[in-house]
Amino acid sequence: MRTRQMHKNVLLSSLLALLSAAYLGLAGAAVPTPAPPATESSGYLLIEMNSGTVLAERDATARLEPASLTKIMSAYTVFRELEAGHIQLSDQVVVSKKAWETPGSRMFIEVNTGVSVEDLLKGMIIQSGNDASVALAEHVAGSEETFAALMNAHAQRLGMQDTHFVNSTGLPHPEHYTTARDIAKVTEATIREFPEFYAWYAIKEFTYNKIKQRNRNRLLWRDDSIDGVKTGHTDAAGYCLVAAAERGDMRLLSAVMGTSSERAREQETQALLNYGFRFFQSHKVYEPGQSLARVRVWKGDTKELGLGIADPAYVTLPRGHYDGLEAVVMLEPTVIAPVADAEALGYLSFRIDGEETSRTPLISLREVALGGLWRRTVDSVLLWFQ
Repeated sequence: MRTRQMHKNVLLSSLLALLSAAYLGLAGAAVPTPAPPATESSGYLLIEMNSGTVLAERDATARLEPASLTKIMSAYTVFRELEAGHIQLSDQVVVSKKAWETPGSRMFIEVNTGVSVEDLLKGMIIQSGNDASVALAEHVAGSEETFAALMNAHAQRLGMQDTHFVNSTGLPHPEHYTTARDIAKVTEATIREFPEFYAWYAIKEFTYNKIKQRNRNRLLWRDDSIDGVKTGHTDAAGYCLVAAAERGDMRLLSAVMGTSSERAREQETQALLNYGFRFFQSHKVYEPGQSLARVRVWKGDTKELGLGIADPAYVTLPRGHYDGLEAVVMLEPTVIAPVADAEALGYLSFRIDGEETSRTPLISLREVALGGLWRRTVDSVLLWFQ
């Protein structure tokens, strides 16, 4: 891999036109942005997922006990095993005595009976069944301890640097911890990678063994824009809630940990979501495949290459503050063939009053092969004068 120094290119005039007040339909003066709502939580985070912008946080990197928020990672680990074809939703899992005896919330599976992976997942996600979590862990990895190692491997891959799991349930343990920021990362990965499974987090009730239980996330009944995600509670962890909501171009994700009651976690979560939707705006400004810049390619079969983005680019800013938005292209100073398709060659920096708010990688829109001998020779000489 080649390491190259970045340099700043010209301001994108096309973006300025795109972000004009007329295009966005903005009117009136900027709305003052107050401080986030006060909370009693041990730590919280509020982000806009499409742009990756943090809208509010407090002690978001403090190591805290996650209680049943753990099951977000447990479910994600099972989803990955399903995607890899290692297990199937129709697999019948024989319930062990350990799973049956696991204390705490339950879906009421019975020892030595067969339960499908799909039912166990729904029992874990909707009913927060500890028994279902252990049964799934044993089916996937042979033991809950080995499954926890898988969870930790996924946590490291997702950049959850302040997280360590010991079990699949969230039952208290001195070495079982995460942060509001980290639990948001695996939640975001679930929403992006497994939308078909994520839809289960919005199911309000589930019946198994003739026992109907309601989803513990009561915000599902109060706000139609909320479609997940998970509650958690132990005496040590307090009352926790991760919630996701979508309105228009905004997809908000909040993680509230360590409140004093079910009511407190719900009120504080709703207050944070309302704050985000009320005082911020998100807009899609670029689509994938659109050429946003061109770069000189040396020693290639073509001299210039268009650069674009892999995913839609969003910006999230306080309402009425788009006049100060700039987009600056940052490119590698020297690009030498061969260049692979979708190779990162810079980034697009979104800035307000000179301060970067977010960035998006700029990638090659096609590959560039090595040029002929004459082109390589001429460019080698020209490069001496660069």
